[in-house]
Amino acid sequence: MTGPWISDVPEEIEHPTVPLGINRMAIPRAAILLSLAMAAMILLSSIIVGYSIWKFMDINQDAFDATDRSLIQDSESDRWYWEVTLLYDTCAPRLDDWEWPDVLADQDDLFLLPGEVRCDWEHQGQGDRASLVVHNRGNQSLDLVLEIIGGSVIFAEGGEPDLTIIDLQGNDSMVLEMILTEDVTDHQVQVIVSHLQVMQAQVLLDMTVFSGGQAKDIHVGEGDRVDVHYTVWDADTGEELDQGDLIVTAGNDPVWIEGFGWSAIGLDIDGDRGLLPGINTGTSHITLLPPELAYDDEGDELEGRWLRFELSINRGPLT
Repeated sequence: MTGPWISDVPEEIEHPTVPLGINRMAIPRAAILLSLAMAAMILLSSIIVGYSIWKFMDINQDAFDATDRSLIQDSESDRWYWEVTLLYDTCAPRLDDWEWPDVLADQDDLFLLPGEVRCDWEHQGQGDRASLVVHNRGNQSLDLVLEIIGGSVIFAEGGEPDLTIIDLQGNDSMVLEMILTEDVTDHQVQVIVSHLQVMQAQVLLDMTVFSGGQAKDIHVGEGDRVDVHYTVWDADTGEELDQGDLIVTAGNDPVWIEGFGWSAIGLDIDGDRGLLPGINTGTSHITLLPPELAYDDEGDELEGRWLRFELSINRGPLT
């Protein structure tokens, strides 16, 4: 049998007691070492993250620099080459920093209007529609990002408040349909149109969306065939050019005026669709078409003239 009581070595030598002071010193030293190790790891991580951010910015700056700003910005006015507005004749200078032209047709050959605009959209209930126009006034094609800020309005294409336009050709225009998703009374919305690569290159449109007071059951959208009555004037002189009744397909209808079909978007009517004799429940509105969406054919007597259309819906949509 073994044991300290029969061992030749004293207990305090064979199993020495560890001084309490050593234990008390070991813990702070370990904590210090761990803290230094942690600080080193944080510093290393910060260096790695900082390098990654710098590399990302460097790569993207190269992408931004790949777009020559002279291709998207006018050197004389510093304006970006695109303009955005509603098709409705309800627009005014956005920040009151320029005067609405007395004669629209006398604008220079580059821009349609002297600056950005704000527009009113009078709606007839949830689901109503309106036409937004983007004009590329430069000679180069554009890739643009559109975003609607403020809610309650989306693009019909994609059903989202943002949309990307790829390869909008130079000296061309694109009309986009917007949909009201809520029956708002007085609502402020902003449309931001940015260049896809140079995001700080932006053109803004402010919109006031307000209720017309009479909600309608049916809202004319792209592809709907409707019977309308129209009157058209020269927007500058007020001369009446034509009037009549016509069946038109809302949207890009292949008629003699490209903007005429887009002007039909946003008309409204009750569920009777105008089929009850002697009862007219349809709405009317006025649109303003620049030459690019009007008579833009070379040699036409109305070439370069702005047109003002008043449309009212007689019947429809027709199936």
